[in-house]
Amino acid sequence: MRDTRESRLLLVLLVATAFALITVDIRGGEESPVDGARQAAAAVFGPVEKGVAAAVDPVGNAIGAVRDSGERHDRISELERENTLLRQRLGSDDRTKSRVQQLDKLLRTAGAGQYGIKGAQVIAIGAAQGFSWTVTIDAGSRDGVERDMTVLNGDGLVGRVTTVGPDTATVLLASDPDFTVGTRMEKTDELGFATGQGDRPLSVQLLNGKAKVKKGDRLVTFGSQAGKPFVPGVPVGEVVRVDPSGGDLTRNIYVRPFAAFTKLDIVGVVVQAPRSDPRDTVLPPKPAKPKPTPTVTVTVTADPDSPDGAEGQFEGRRDGQFDDTQQ
Repeated sequence: MRDTRESRLLLVLLVATAFALITVDIRGGEESPVDGARQAAAAVFGPVEKGVAAAVDPVGNAIGAVRDSGERHDRISELERENTLLRQRLGSDDRTKSRVQQLDKLLRTAGAGQYGIKGAQVIAIGAAQGFSWTVTIDAGSRDGVERDMTVLNGDGLVGRVTTVGPDTATVLLASDPDFTVGTRMEKTDELGFATGQGDRPLSVQLLNGKAKVKKGDRLVTFGSQAGKPFVPGVPVGEVVRVDPSGGDLTRNIYVRPFAAFTKLDIVGVVVQAPRSDPRDTVLPPKPAKPKPTPTVTVTVTADPDSPDGAEGQFEGRRDGQFDDTQQ
C-alpha cells in the first residue's frame, strides 16, 4: 500500500476502532458485547492452537524424522538425524517425567477435595481478551468444560474459565487485577476477598478488621453457590505481609499464591463440585519444625589437696535432663 493521505487515515481509524473495542470489552466484564465474537474466535482458532501445540512436540517431530530419514538423505545425514533424535528423546523424557509428576500431584489434590476434574494442558498465553492475564487450555465444550468453572493444578487455585470453544477454553488467572475470589483462613475461618495484582502477591481484604493474622497463615477458597465460579477448599496461598488494622472495619493482608502462574502446564478444570466442603483437608501438611539439638555441659571441680589437682568429680547435664556424679 502506498503512503497516501487515505492510507494514513485508514490506519488511524483502525487503531481508534481497536482501542474502542478494548475499552468496551474491559468495561463490559462478563457481560461484554464482544463476548460472542471471542467465542467465535475460539471456535475458529482453537483447533489451530491445539494443532500447533501438537506439531511442536519434540516426540512428534522425532517420529516424523525417523519416518522420513531413509527417503531423502544419505547414510551420514541419517546418522546425524538419529543423534539429534536421541537428544530430542532425552529432552522429551525429562519433560514427560515432569508432566507425570504434575499430573500425579493434580490427581492427589483433586482426590483430597473430591473434585471431579477434566485434565488439560496450557497451549497458549494471553488469549484475545484485551490485556488480561489469561491462558488457553486444550479442553473445551466437547470435554464438558463450561464458563465459570474453577481451574486448579497440583499446587492450588489457577483461575476460572471465561470463554469456551469446542476444543479450547480461556482461563482468567488469579493474578489478573479483574480476578476476585472469596477466601477463608485456615483454622480461624476468617472470611475475605482476594484480588489479583499481576506479578505481585494477591491482595486480600478480610471482613473482620480485628482478625488475628500472622505471616505464614494459609487461605483456601470459600466457594460459590452451586460451585460456580469457585468450588470450596482449593488452596489459594500463604500470608506474606499483614497491614495494621488501624481501627478500620476491614483488614488488608498480602498472600503469595501457591500456583506459579508463569510456569503453568498441566491443569484441571473442576467439572463436578464436591458433595461437601473439604475445609482445610486439601492444604498440604505444614513441614515439621526441627527438633533442638541436645547440648552436653561438663563441669570439673579442682581440689587443691588432691595430688593431681582435681577432685575427680564429674557432673554432666543434657538439656537439664540428668545430673550424675561419679567418684
